[in-house]
Amino acid sequence: MVLTDKNVFEDGIKRIIISEEEIQKKVSEYAEFLSKEYEGKPLLLVSILKGAFVFLSDLTKEMSIPCEIGFMAAKSYFDSTDSSGNVQIVYDLAQDISNYHVLIVEDILDTGRTLSAVVDILKQRDPLSLKIVTLLDKPDRRVADITADYTLFTIPDYFVIGYGLDYGEYYRNLPYIAEYDENLIN
Repeated sequence: MVLTDKNVFEDGIKRIIISEEEIQKKVSEYAEFLSKEYEGKPLLLVSILKGAFVFLSDLTKEMSIPCEIGFMAAKSYFDSTDSSGNVQIVYDLAQDISNYHVLIVEDILDTGRTLSAVVDILKQRDPLSLKIVTLLDKPDRRVADITADYTLFTIPDYFVIGYGLDYGEYYRNLPYIAEYDENLIN
């Protein structure tokens, strides 16, 4: 899908669920908390691409302690609003994590399949500790046995876009979280 019509783009935004201001307030609060939690520890923030890049950026800007950043990319949606159940790691971490406290920075914990696969991979690499911070948690959709250690917002079972989250690679640039109008899907 190539989307160039601004009206069609705006039609996909059904309603705003979490405002930009609410997001920034929570990100700031959690950055302060995590800075205290990991003070004096070698911290590696691992962003799950592509969706978590906006959250990671804002979180790290607000943190007051030294930290390193790593990236992984995992895919399970493949241009749909439903997880395929097939998780592919398409980009892996380059660094050895055995000397770090690893904090996975995730955009949304939905079915849990993707995050569960990532956690299994990272546990095998023997980090000093491994925890998860997620911007959004959608517990009604969970099929894998996984929970985040830190959750900024818990939401109902809506397909959401914005603040890094997409539909067909679009809407990541919205500064808020919105419900996607699934009636537009042909």
